[in-house]
Amino acid sequence: MKIAIPMEEKSMSSSICVTFGRAPYFLIFDTDTEKETYIENPAAAAQGGAGIKAAQAVIDAGAEAVILPRLGQNAAEVFEAGQIALYKAEFGSVKHNIELLKNRKLAKLTEFHSGFHGHGGR
Repeated sequence: MKIAIPMEEKSMSSSICVTFGRAPYFLIFDTDTEKETYIENPAAAAQGGAGIKAAQAVIDAGAEAVILPRLGQNAAEVFEAGQIALYKAEFGSVKHNIELLKNRKLAKLTEFHSGFHGHGGR
């Protein structure tokens, strides 16, 4: 399974970025091959609609699931349409959260905020 995770830095030991749409990078981690691929978030500097644009970039990268601390409603709708599973990140590193997901210990993300709509969100 390919998992997407919003990142501040390109490192498995870093924490997960709290702002999905404005995250500088996304890690695409393949649980079958253990391959790490980092992609730049094309929506990080977008004037508006960053969550929607970022969600589409993650889908286009082949992700089947996303681990993140929170998500706006508009981006959640994009993921729902793409049938992408959403998981609530736990405190700790990216690597720790991937292990939790592999061991089926991450809860589904089911509550979404209304978005930041031009407020930057950070």
